[in-house]
Amino acid sequence: MPDSALYSFTAHDGSNLALMEWPLADGVKARGMVLIVHGLGEHAGRYNHVAERLNAWGFAVRSYDQYGHGDSDGKPGALPTDSHLLDNLADILDATRQRMSPGLPLILLGHSLGGLVAARLVSLNLREVDGLVLSSPALDAGMNPFQKLLVSVLPRIAPNLRVGNGLDPGNLSHVEEVVQEYRKDPLVHDRISARLARFIAEAGPAVLACAPQWRTPTLLLYAGADKLVNPAGSRAFAEAAPRNIVDSHHFESMYHEIFNEVDRETVFARLKTWLDANF
Repeated sequence: MPDSALYSFTAHDGSNLALMEWPLADGVKARGMVLIVHGLGEHAGRYNHVAERLNAWGFAVRSYDQYGHGDSDGKPGALPTDSHLLDNLADILDATRQRMSPGLPLILLGHSLGGLVAARLVSLNLREVDGLVLSSPALDAGMNPFQKLLVSVLPRIAPNLRVGNGLDPGNLSHVEEVVQEYRKDPLVHDRISARLARFIAEAGPAVLACAPQWRTPTLLLYAGADKLVNPAGSRAFAEAAPRNIVDSHHFESMYHEIFNEVDRETVFARLKTWLDANF
């Protein structure tokens, strides 16, 4: 299987984003392309094992470090404009389409913040994708009243103020090795700007409001014991969306990073079943 390749991608706004590719081996016919969008504070390289699994199933894979993350431009956790993450994803999708064979399906897979960004792009019809996979999406950030007050005030007076995101790495997974690797990863950070916090707080309810009119085939996978985002957001989305469009599964005892959990094979099995049925 080919190794991943790292490139620099320049978005229309001038941002340089670190872009990773996991191509299929020579002679393997592609079933589709999966574009992975990572979560808050992390980076694309943490999805190598997910990409390799998708490669084995016949899907080429791309991912990128979102602005303010990993090796991409921007101070950790920064967000220059309200729509910056959406604009960057749209640019990456356009560039990816240009490299693909006509008619080949393009599927978005977003985790946590990445799931929120991917779902918001779809809800706004900014770009058309053939499928959407949401892994523990941040549809409900679980903010208390004080945090909601801060998010409503701070972005107006100090939008670029960056503070700790408050996420406890111990709540990522029951697998201690995953937690320790996260803590030691030099590309992981714990920063979030006031503007990014507002994006998360506002985009989640906006996606939920669009759920009844959802038209993009979607697989929703979320952790029932999630302590980093409120699983109630995923449950609400699943209840409101058309059942023939959104296939939802929750994993009752899992923590936030379902692809890094003890029983991750059940998650990969659900993903493969959905991909086989749709692509």
